[in-house]
Amino acid sequence: MDSAAATLAPRALTLGATHSPLTQLVVEALRTRILANDIAPGERLVEGRLSEDFGVSRIPVREALRQLAAEGLVVIEPRKGASVIRFTEQQVREVVEVRATLEGLNAKLAAKRHDAQQIAALERILAEGTRLADSDDQALVGRLNASFHEALGSVAGNTLLQDMMRSLRDRTALLFAPINRQRGHANWEEHAAILRAVIDGDAELAALLAARHVYNAAQLQP
Repeated sequence: MDSAAATLAPRALTLGATHSPLTQLVVEALRTRILANDIAPGERLVEGRLSEDFGVSRIPVREALRQLAAEGLVVIEPRKGASVIRFTEQQVREVVEVRATLEGLNAKLAAKRHDAQQIAALERILAEGTRLADSDDQALVGRLNASFHEALGSVAGNTLLQDMMRSLRDRTALLFAPINRQRGHANWEEHAAILRAVIDGDAELAALLAARHVYNAAQLQP
């Protein structure tokens, strides 16, 4: 059994037994492991083996791989099949530039539109993320990080921007996962600074800090 099969094995007994849509369950299980870097960039995702590991037919596995390919996490090549995407240096730069720009806009809008209830929700996520920043459970920390950005997007109140950001966050999460393990509290200190600017209504500072946060997470210079 290769590493991809080993990482998927714990879900094998539950997916086939559930009454929920199998394709979406396979998508969520694979996405979680890819974003946690449990399946390495470039590693093959073999339909037959995944089908056996999950206890489902090949059809939901094939559909799940297509959905993850549409999200930009998987590459499907003729005669080679599916594998986890491996970004080139140019692709890394491009996706980081776009996400930084949109995160800056997101924070700028949030600084202009926030209310007390929304800020309280962000503060709760920030407190929990800061508390668990050095936890060994990086999957949980990653979910809290995603929750912070999702909540900030809700504050910004632009649904089109929010939809665009969700796709980009999945792609960049794959890039940032190994770096985030090293940054620990630095990520959450930057979140705190963004939130302070949002609370103060300083839209330009919020935008600058949010864009810089993305570059820091990718260890790139603007």
